Amino acid sequence: MLLERIYDEDLAQASYFIGCQARGEAIVVDPRRDLDVYLGLAEKHAMEIVAVTETHIHADYLSGTRELAARTGARMYVSDEGGPDWTYGPDFDGAVRMQHGHRILLGNIAVEAVHTPGHTPEHLSFLVTDGAQSEEPGFMLTGDFVFVGDLGRPDLLDEAAGFVDTRFQGAKDLFASLRDRFLSLPDYVQVLPAHGSGSACGKALGAIPSSTVGYERNFSWWAPYLRDGDEQGFVDELLSGQPDAHAYFGRMKLENKVGPAVIGEAPELVEYTADRLATELDADEAIFVDTRHNREVHEGTVARSLNIPGVEKAASYGAWVVDPLREQRPLVLLADGREAAEELRDHLIRVGIDTVRGYITSLEGLDLVAPKLVQPEELDGVDRAMLLDVRNKTEFAAGHLPGARQLSGGRALWNLDLLPAKDAGMIVTYCQSGVRNSVTASALRREGYDVAELEGSYERWIAAGNTPVTAEPELVDSRSGSGS
Repeated sequence: MLLERIYDEDLAQASYFIGCQARGEAIVVDPRRDLDVYLGLAEKHAMEIVAVTETHIHADYLSGTRELAARTGARMYVSDEGGPDWTYGPDFDGAVRMQHGHRILLGNIAVEAVHTPGHTPEHLSFLVTDGAQSEEPGFMLTGDFVFVGDLGRPDLLDEAAGFVDTRFQGAKDLFASLRDRFLSLPDYVQVLPAHGSGSACGKALGAIPSSTVGYERNFSWWAPYLRDGDEQGFVDELLSGQPDAHAYFGRMKLENKVGPAVIGEAPELVEYTADRLATELDADEAIFVDTRHNREVHEGTVARSLNIPGVEKAASYGAWVVDPLREQRPLVLLADGREAAEELRDHLIRVGIDTVRGYITSLEGLDLVAPKLVQPEELDGVDRAMLLDVRNKTEFAAGHLPGARQLSGGRALWNLDLLPAKDAGMIVTYCQSGVRNSVTASALRREGYDVAELEGSYERWIAAGNTPVTAEPELVDSRSGSGS
């Protein structure tokens, strides 16, 4: 058996390529939409991808299940658990609808669906058995059920999909899934989750890529609650301190349920000249994306541009500032060349931003403006309508500037009604070091707000000897659990 983990550092997301070398067949679990890595593995190992599946209707990235099936002819397998509200849409016609116990066979390999609700009602985990070695499963692909050192949060349906108080039943379902499905397995079964450190799908995800049932049984934070049968204590601990849910998660849930658009062959990117870009920007026919670090952006950038720094977190930050449901104008990226632009595009399509059409390699010849900045020592004398902290609620509660309100960067574009009117005066924004602040500020400026960034953000303000507020925070977005 071949088992490869493909990890996206940008979204902290793992997919898996499992192949039977004797049969030359493979299945991909939880794929993303840019497919080269899976196609490359199939070619390298002389395998045909014959099946593709996913653990659940994802919230943090756009699934590549339909994309991979269209490219390779692989059979799609999706969950048929969780009730009618969680049935995959008509674009998944032809897919095998799986319930608990369904087995996908590839030569000697069996991939068995295990219904593990809690994170979402339809969630499946997959027990993998290498029949050439054993008649018993040796691996469990746990999706967003069990992470290394943590569990998938049960509140995303409330925070991202518009449901009300589903978190409580979800937490109880998660307790039952652990008790009845997970802890019934032998200690040696290896645990292979769909996310790692940095994901907003849990609150304390580890950086180690895998675990075992035995390790989690003995050392996880939740183990004592299961050992004692303390469901209420488990629910209370699980629901406390969850990270903010990005607003784009709601769009991902909807698109992944209905069926993500199939891209096929992406159009070749156009290299822009300064004159062409300036003309299209003047006519409001394109959006410029400055991909540099905020230190460089602060020296001068194109007016009304969006700041999506670097390729490493392009999907994460891109989803904060581009909403494809209301913005279809083509994106033009600042990139070192075609290859770099294509890599950036690949990251953006992982979150359903499919409108990248071109790139430019330099700002030379373009009119530039310097974003408005406020130095920490000047802050008290600035006339402002709001001091806005765009960090997570947990960061805000641990220490923030006096008088600040909180609305995380991942929610700002979707909650403009919580900000002062555009003509009410200047908004001063900050984050921890300045990166998230620059991203969020660029989106708000594009929406017409007068925004100044606190130079160096919270870290520089603290370094200047100021004393933060650590009392109960005042949130702009007061909905429980919302906000990153």
